[in-house]
Amino acid sequence: MQDDAIMIRDLPLEERPREKLKALGAGVLSNAELLAILLRVGSRNESAVQVATRILARSGGLRNLPDYSLEELQENKGIGPDKAAMIKAALELGSRLATTPREEAGSITSPRQAADLFMEELRYKKKEYFKILLLNTKNHIISREEISVGSLSASIVHPREIFNIPLRKSAASVILFHNHPSGDPSPSQEDLEVTRRLVDAGNILGVAVRDHIILGDGSFFSFREKGLL
Repeated sequence: MQDDAIMIRDLPLEERPREKLKALGAGVLSNAELLAILLRVGSRNESAVQVATRILARSGGLRNLPDYSLEELQENKGIGPDKAAMIKAALELGSRLATTPREEAGSITSPRQAADLFMEELRYKKKEYFKILLLNTKNHIISREEISVGSLSASIVHPREIFNIPLRKSAASVILFHNHPSGDPSPSQEDLEVTRRLVDAGNILGVAVRDHIILGDGSFFSFREKGLL
């Protein structure tokens, strides 16, 4: 063992990640400590916390970790196939939890409520994703659908692709969503033109477009909220 290597077993009991979580709750732990709990053990020369810290530093922080493949995770010393799979599974669970609406939320009543359904899923994407939320006559969610994945600057959408699913599922209305990889949700001229075309198509088909929400990095732009719909 290296002289400067401090193993978790060498720490005072109250400073060990698992014991801290049990005593104080998960919220007080650092990202490295939470990741260390998943890893359980480190390598011969590093504690689990040190391995976790190195992984986070190499990836550029927790925000970028979901983009790492199993193979890239295993490039870190002390991370084998099992640990890499455990990390990916935990990140996927976190992503699903963040994007799963609560049943008790009932109907969609505000742009903020709608934006929150997709914010964590889309805010860090490097390409534009176009999604729709299908609603019934009481504005309850029927389903969430992915329509297209575009380039770094634009999604390609067509009314035929947008309204095929809501017509099949008898949706009364839809809310349109797409993200801006730049993090700035301000609409482009193309966004304005696409929205107008889709609103007109929805009116003809009897499926109302309730809103078009552009998601940025923790912020959003609602066409309805800004009086553009």
